[in-house]
Formats: sequence, C-alpha cells, structure tokens
Amino acid sequence: MWLPIMGLIIGAIIGLLTDIRIPDEYANYLSIAILAALDTLFGGIRAQLQNIYDEKVFVSGFFFNIILAASLAFLGVHLGVDLYLAAVFAFGVRLFQNIAVIRRIMLTKWSTTSKRQKKN
Repeated sequence: MWLPIMGLIIGAIIGLLTDIRIPDEYANYLSIAILAALDTLFGGIRAQLQNIYDEKVFVSGFFFNIILAASLAFLGVHLGVDLYLAAVFAFGVRLFQNIAVIRRIMLTKWSTTSKRQKKN
C-alpha cells in the first residue's frame, strides 16, 4: 500500500527539481492525465483498505482513465468545446469521494485500535 504513495512523492520531488516545461497547448492534456492518475491511485488505496484490490483492475483502470480523458480533451479541442472540463469534474469528484472513504476507513481503524488499547 505504501509503494504507490512513495512513488507519488518521489515523482513529485523529481518533477519539482527538474526544469521541464510543458507547452501551453498540452496543459489541458497533462492536467487530465494527472487527475486520472491520482484518481486511480487513491482508488487503489481505497480498494486495498477494503480488501478488494485487484492489480488487473488497477492497471487497466489507470490506462483506460487516461486514454478516455485524453480522448475527451482531444475531441473537445477539435470541436472547439472545453470537453476536458467534464473529465476534470468527473475525476475531481471521484478523487474527493475516494479520499473521503479512505479517511473514514482510517478513522474507524484508529478508533477500534485505541478502544482495544484502552481495554488492555
């Protein structure tokens, strides 16, 4: 469970320490890709905490989410409509839902652990 979080931290540090610039025309694609990756990461953490994690679902969801979001953004650019905003909204909602469930699971685990310690 800690491996994806460690990868996220290492990737963020490397990204902050390098001087790579993304052209403005790709900014929408990159923002959607990052949101899709974060959604999949937190969905995987949630599934692991709920004991329903499956790596095939995780990996296929990761690539499918990124491809779908990039396709929406690409289609939107060619139609002259900001369709990437639909993907940003959808992934943002899912991201906050996953984080809320993770928080509830962690609070439940911590409260049951503290109750057991008080009994002993």
